[in-house]
Amino acid sequence: MIEHIDKLKKTIEPLRQEIINHPVYSAIKNIDDLKVFMQYHVYAVWDFMSLLKTLQNNLTCTTVPWFPKGSADVRHLINEIVIGEESDVDLNGIRKSHFELYIDAMHQCGADTSKIETFIEVLKSTGDFDSAFSSSQTPAEAKEFVDFTFKIIGSNKDYLQAAIFTFGREDLIPGMFHSIVNDIHKNLPDSISIFKYYLERHIEVDGDFHSHLALQMTSNLCGTDEQFWEEAQKATIESLRKRINLWDGAYKQIKNRIPTQELVTA
Repeated sequence: MIEHIDKLKKTIEPLRQEIINHPVYSAIKNIDDLKVFMQYHVYAVWDFMSLLKTLQNNLTCTTVPWFPKGSADVRHLINEIVIGEESDVDLNGIRKSHFELYIDAMHQCGADTSKIETFIEVLKSTGDFDSAFSSSQTPAEAKEFVDFTFKIIGSNKDYLQAAIFTFGREDLIPGMFHSIVNDIHKNLPDSISIFKYYLERHIEVDGDFHSHLALQMTSNLCGTDEQFWEEAQKATIESLRKRINLWDGAYKQIKNRIPTQELVTA
């Protein structure tokens, strides 16, 4: 199965590099630029948790009465990742999911959380994604990103869910976030300590531990089935393209943003 992983990695490497070197990172020059980026990125932070919980539901027993389900190795892998993502600690040692930590970071720097909060509120009360997107005026690129994630969730194919989780999320995050951290360190003030902490946690956890676990999980689920690996590769490519599109949306809005100091009232 190692050869399948290597082949997939080689195929998607150009897309990974396009994401890691995306111009959106260098476009973030000040706190207002960062706010725009976060208002797009937060949707990916949110739907990541839905993808993660789908894997947990599919690969472990989450109902009562409990019965052994699937491979104990796979159960161990997904449960380890859930612990880190759903109940990490913030700067003060308080338990929080990474999504809640991200919302805290947005509040700290003054980013607008109204769209993502409205989206979640409407979705929670209605279960209707279209209504939630419309009511919250979700950016088109964020909508497309979430729609794709939930298309894979709705496929009921755990090997596809694991593939986009591994190669479109966990395995991708360290390189992508290193780029952001470097630009933040050079261009932004210390008033974004929560966001910096969030990024550093992802680099520390995903770069060393979670990405390794996720690779094992995908290998176990795809096994030696060539069709599974082919489908996994196709889904991964599409997931990376959706990420590029999401970053393109943030980049365009940042570049078109009128700096506060340039606003003139009539």
